[in-house]
Amino acid sequence: MLTRRDFGKLTLAGLPIASALASINSKIDGVQIGVQSYSFRDLSFDDALKAMVADGLGECELFGNHIEGGHPDQKPMGFDETKEQREELRKWRTSVSLDYFKDIRKRFDTAGVKLYSYNYSFNDSFTDDEIERGFEFAKALDVGIITASTTLPVAKRVVPFAEKHKIIVAMHGHSNRKDPNEFCTPESFAAAMAMCKLYKVNLDIGHFTAANFDAVDYITKNHQNIMELHLKDRKKNDGDNTVWGEGDTPIKQVLLLLKEKKWPVPALIEYEYDGKGTSQEEVKKCFEYCKQALA
Repeated sequence: MLTRRDFGKLTLAGLPIASALASINSKIDGVQIGVQSYSFRDLSFDDALKAMVADGLGECELFGNHIEGGHPDQKPMGFDETKEQREELRKWRTSVSLDYFKDIRKRFDTAGVKLYSYNYSFNDSFTDDEIERGFEFAKALDVGIITASTTLPVAKRVVPFAEKHKIIVAMHGHSNRKDPNEFCTPESFAAAMAMCKLYKVNLDIGHFTAANFDAVDYITKNHQNIMELHLKDRKKNDGDNTVWGEGDTPIKQVLLLLKEKKWPVPALIEYEYDGKGTSQEEVKKCFEYCKQALA
C-alpha cells in the first residue's frame, strides 16, 4: 500500500508516481530481464533509476560506482582514480553510515525496481576493513549477492568474510585468457567455487564468447551455480563490443535456453557498445531485442 509518506518521497525524487503502485514486471515468458546499472554510467544514480523505470526494467544489479562517495545525484567516478581519490574513497567506505545504503534501497523499492545484487569489485588495493564493509553494504541494501570483477588471489582473501556474513559472491569474468589469475575460463570459475561454497558465477556471455568459449554449453552444464548473466554482444577472438545481433555472442540462444529449461537465472542487459542514442535509448533497444528473441 502506498502511504502518504511514500507519496511524498516519490514527489521529491522526481520518479513517476505510477511506478510505485506496483513492481515493474520485466519478465518475458518466464525469463527475468533486468539491467546492470553500469549501462547508465553516463548518468547519476538518480537519473539511472529513472531511466530503468522509463525503459520498463524491473530488476537491477547496482554498479558500485553509482553510489560510492555519497553522491547519488552526480555521475559516477571513472576507473582511473588518482592516489588522492583512492584514499578518499577508502575513508568514505570505512566511515559512511549504513543508513545511506538503506536509503538507496528505499529508492529502488519506491521506483518499483527490484535490487537483485550489488557490484563491489574487491582488488589488491582493498584493506580488510574495505572488504568487510562491502558485505555490510550488501546487508544494508538487503541483497544476498555481491558480484565482483576480481582475481583468484583476492578471492582467496575474501573467503572468510563471505563465510562470516553468509553472502554469495558471484565472480564476473572477462576475456583475458593470458593471466591465469583473471576470471575468464571455466577452470578459473571452478577454482573459485572450490575455495568457498558461497562462491558462484556471474557469467558475462559477451566476454565469455570473446574468449572463445561456448556460453550455451557452459550455462547448460553449470546453471545451478550461475547467479546472473550479463548480456552483451562481442566478436570472438577478444573482438569488439557490437550492436546486438552484429557480434558472435549467442544472446538469442541463451535466452531461449532459459525459457525452455525454466532456469531462474536473471539475464541483465549491460550496454557497452558505442551506440548513437542516449544510454536510456540504447538500453531500450537491447530490451526490445530480448523481447523479439523470446517471442
